[in-house]
Amino acid sequence: MLSESVSGSARYAHAGVRIVVATRPVDFRKGHDGLTTVAQEMLKLDPHSGLVIVFRAKRADRVKILFWDGTGMVMTYERLEDGKFVWPAISDGMMRLSRAQFEALFDGLDWRRVHARRTRAPAAAE
Repeated sequence: MLSESVSGSARYAHAGVRIVVATRPVDFRKGHDGLTTVAQEMLKLDPHSGLVIVFRAKRADRVKILFWDGTGMVMTYERLEDGKFVWPAISDGMMRLSRAQFEALFDGLDWRRVHARRTRAPAAAE
């Protein structure tokens, strides 16, 4: 699902969608098919299941996002003109992000500072 924010940056994640970041940089010459193969063979993911997969380049200022929208594979590429994306440590595998963390990452913000507010469940209904 796509929607536009006030700032104009694309949002790919609707509530409840699973978002993962491939923590090892990939060859950014890869397109839809190449990144789909990386997701299937290296990460053991089903890229056609509706999840959002975030890929990083060796250069920290680039990101590719891959997801299936129900009619085809969608890939978005962003290069920050100034600054770098904040990435997790390089390792094999992947990590999961919340929607808020994903949006912070995509906007070039430090996603590690985004945390869900914890509230206690009410003892009784009002």
